[in-house]
Amino acid sequence: MTDSGKISRRTRAQRTMRRDRYFFKQDSQEDLTQDSDFSVEDSPLFTSSRNQSFENGNFIPFYPYDVSPPRITENTRFLSSPNQIHVRRRDHLYKVLVIGDLATGKTSIIKRYVHRFFSQNYRATIGVDFALKVINWDENTVIRLQLWDIAGQERYGNMTRVYFKEAVGAFIVFDCTRVNTFESVKNWKTDLDSKVLLADGSKIPCVLLANKCDQPKEGIVNNNSQMDEYCKTEGFAAWFATSAKDNINIDEAAKILIEKILEKETVLNVNKDGDQFSIQEDNTEQNHGNKKCAC
Repeated sequence: MTDSGKISRRTRAQRTMRRDRYFFKQDSQEDLTQDSDFSVEDSPLFTSSRNQSFENGNFIPFYPYDVSPPRITENTRFLSSPNQIHVRRRDHLYKVLVIGDLATGKTSIIKRYVHRFFSQNYRATIGVDFALKVINWDENTVIRLQLWDIAGQERYGNMTRVYFKEAVGAFIVFDCTRVNTFESVKNWKTDLDSKVLLADGSKIPCVLLANKCDQPKEGIVNNNSQMDEYCKTEGFAAWFATSAKDNINIDEAAKILIEKILEKETVLNVNKDGDQFSIQEDNTEQNHGNKKCAC
């Protein structure tokens, strides 16, 4: 204050600002609490030190009795705001084998399923090839299928044990226009079941594909009841008459296999380390020592 008793301009401005802030706050509280029985401090949007708590390092907001809190699960994490809750998406990586005799259309099926195209000009697969299919299974689940396209002649080699390792599902493909490829299905299934098992010792889900159904068929593939009985006897999860050329039943077969794999999810999570799946090793012992064969 000056000697003349007048208030300085700076002091007058400070008092005006404090008065404006006070009335602005009062007006804001009246707007928030009108037509309501509780004060602004009782609102779930009001964050103060008394309605905040921490549990296992995560911020847990307090909600009054008349506000239903969101559901909090093991997949829930909190964002910067205490009322913004995001459900973490589950991401699964599954190794799936595609096996069967030479020239049965395994590569064509994979190309149709993953890349959505078909070509008449394919070279025979040598060894093994790979493809990745990403599927938004539901709003909280992403499934990545790692498809292993294994050459038809590999069943007679020694590398299938390496290729089959850690697979959680399989397609066995035969050409429904050639009976001899169907006769090899049992050998492929036996080879598969002897070389890869789930952690609980059960067989991996397997779907049988009778490919090239757009052409005249031979053998029991023309009789659905006999095919059903055959699949039940040999332990197949299902069978489908497919055509990579006309895109028949390929997506449906993949959906069934994924559903069967998801049914085994609790088994797949046993001793799971990251994205690696626990697979029971073969019990064959080497001739020297007591170590199990890890090939």
